[in-house]
Amino acid sequence: MNAAERVDIAESYLTRAADLADLATLVEIEQKCFATDRLSKRSFRHWLQSPQRIFSVIEKAGVIVGYGLVIMRDGTRLARLYSLAILSDVRGQGVGKQLLIELEKQSVAAGKLFLRLEVEKTNKRAINLYESLGYKVFGDYKNYYENNNDALRMQKSIRHYSNFNRLPTYPWYEQTTDFTCGPAALMMAMKSVSAEMVMDQQTELDLWREATTIFMMSGHGGCHPIGLALAAEKRGFSPKVYINQALPLFTAGVRSEHKKQTVQVVEEQFASRAVAKNIPLITAEFDLALLQSVLAEGGRVLSLISTYRMDGYKVPHWVTITAMDEDCLFFHDPSVPDGHVMGFDCQHIPLAKEDFMKLSSYGKNKLRTAIVLN
Repeated sequence: MNAAERVDIAESYLTRAADLADLATLVEIEQKCFATDRLSKRSFRHWLQSPQRIFSVIEKAGVIVGYGLVIMRDGTRLARLYSLAILSDVRGQGVGKQLLIELEKQSVAAGKLFLRLEVEKTNKRAINLYESLGYKVFGDYKNYYENNNDALRMQKSIRHYSNFNRLPTYPWYEQTTDFTCGPAALMMAMKSVSAEMVMDQQTELDLWREATTIFMMSGHGGCHPIGLALAAEKRGFSPKVYINQALPLFTAGVRSEHKKQTVQVVEEQFASRAVAKNIPLITAEFDLALLQSVLAEGGRVLSLISTYRMDGYKVPHWVTITAMDEDCLFFHDPSVPDGHVMGFDCQHIPLAKEDFMKLSSYGKNKLRTAIVLN
């Protein structure tokens, strides 16, 4: 079949949004296309009703021959190709390519800049399709599938096709408690500098004990930027702390007066110890220009963000900024929020530059703080 014939055939197929009436057909296609790692009927029903997805089918004369599902994460510019399935008797006709291009267009319309996927290393047909459309390999997963086969991790800049920048190798660690995002973020930054750094739960909890404010709202205390800097200095690093306002930082969310006073005492202890250790405490905004300068000089950056734009909860959360280009900054999130988001989706999350100042501002007082490791 020549190229002109493939175009003619592809043009006879139409894409449209999937709906609940397609459920039985989608399950049937899934059974025919995949021997393992199949989406269940329950999963299909969930995604057909979810607002956080793009779900399209491709059909000819009203007969569905494939589907594509893209899932999205609030507050970021990242989308993920969750599944793409085309019936075997229409493969090689450009149908999969047509559907994927449509999914990319819809992802761009939804404000996303990057589309990510994982594909089995042995699936040469799919890999060739993705590479033909500009997807680049930036990592892999060992024993990813139920059959223990490995997966390639691929990504594409769907808005600026020619500006793909290979992301740096940067360690990722998933926090093991609800309150240890700070230690997890710090471990990632330290590990990226020192291969000898051990990232495990024991270290995670040690760091938390050294850096916690003790109380935070109704639960365990989160980690203070100066406390994290002291923990980094103890392990041989040279930290700087940027805070855009005077202490105390976290007492507003603590209702108990006794607990509030305790937090304030902890903060004062951190500050005096930092001065004694000659750790720079800089009262200034950590803006994009400063971030770019720090990263260009090889520094590592931890930033406190508000998760409200990502999950609807007003919670302070530490992340590790991994890279920056002309459009976006990228960060590792140590928290994997739900069963449909994987560690893969929490690494090098793209955030448009114009969104950074909003995401990195926490609380009514617009706290912005960052830790730089050199």
